[in-house]
Amino acid sequence: MDKLKAAVLGATGMVGQRLVKLLADHPRFELEVLAASSRSAGKKYSEAVHWCIEGEVPENAAEMTVVEARLEDVKRGGSVDLVFSALPSEIAREVEAEFARDGIPVISDASAYRMEEDVPILIGEVNPDHLKLVKEQRRRGWRSFIVTSPNCTSNAMILALKPLLDVYGIRSVIVSTMQALSGAGWTGVPSMAITDNIIPYIRNEEEKVEREALKILGKLEGSRIAPADIRISASCHRVNVLEGHLEAVFVELAREAEPEEVAETMRRFRGRPQELKLPTAPENPIIVRSEPDRPQPRLDRCAGNGMSVVVGRIRRDPVLRNGIKFLVLGHNTIRGAAGNAVLNAELAEAEGYL
Repeated sequence: MDKLKAAVLGATGMVGQRLVKLLADHPRFELEVLAASSRSAGKKYSEAVHWCIEGEVPENAAEMTVVEARLEDVKRGGSVDLVFSALPSEIAREVEAEFARDGIPVISDASAYRMEEDVPILIGEVNPDHLKLVKEQRRRGWRSFIVTSPNCTSNAMILALKPLLDVYGIRSVIVSTMQALSGAGWTGVPSMAITDNIIPYIRNEEEKVEREALKILGKLEGSRIAPADIRISASCHRVNVLEGHLEAVFVELAREAEPEEVAETMRRFRGRPQELKLPTAPENPIIVRSEPDRPQPRLDRCAGNGMSVVVGRIRRDPVLRNGIKFLVLGHNTIRGAAGNAVLNAELAEAEGYL
């Protein structure tokens, strides 16, 4: 079977680099075009990119000439079947719509369209049925569609909450995050600001976590998503860790459950990507650790090739009614960004949307 040809928009950024690496030897997608800002256009990818993730620039990408992240430039660069977007949100709003209007599906990591009523925020294991919503985008005059990934912080928390919602029901969630530096990009946090320090504020992060979770965990009802009836409160903080967001989650369940029962519910959890055996899907989307000092970013962020979230310290919460609390860790640039986007594309292809 021929591979689908893919373009990466924002290919020189940190998430873009993850996309390039994940797509370099993918069984269903082939890198055809790499696009970035006008500063990088015309250069070989190896010259344009400041490679800042593990390993070397993939050989099949290194010699590719970068084009500007615009529809006409990408189409001149090659014939593509889909695009992966890691563009800044203020740019993505216009550029992604151009591709969808032209008939090229967009698998986006940007936040520009996440909260639009006809655009799904997709986590394959959590809300695969929300893919049906893309049919509503035809009303915009688009010949194709946009599918988004959630905020990297939301992703890990929501994946851990999904089996609890299905089995016990959830009334409220409180989450306090310890977020890695890579979430802000290569130049996002000055070294003098974070060394010997924790920054107790990340602009717009708490609002994204609280809004996106309700949409993702909501139910598709015809042409709209009914938000989940859950109260969510988030406090987000930047810590001096390179990769891996660690989150302390406090859940008020709708009915009582023992910590051991919750742990087993999480261990057993599987979703549509596992059922379809998609290439990027981890065998175990949630890995539960029993040690009292796990998960830890340095030890656990690459579980399941960075696509599993790792849960630990599951215990009763004495304040919340039917309260359970735990720690969850997710690799923010793989599961929380590029890997989730690739999995979304695999799911869309397997379900006949590509």
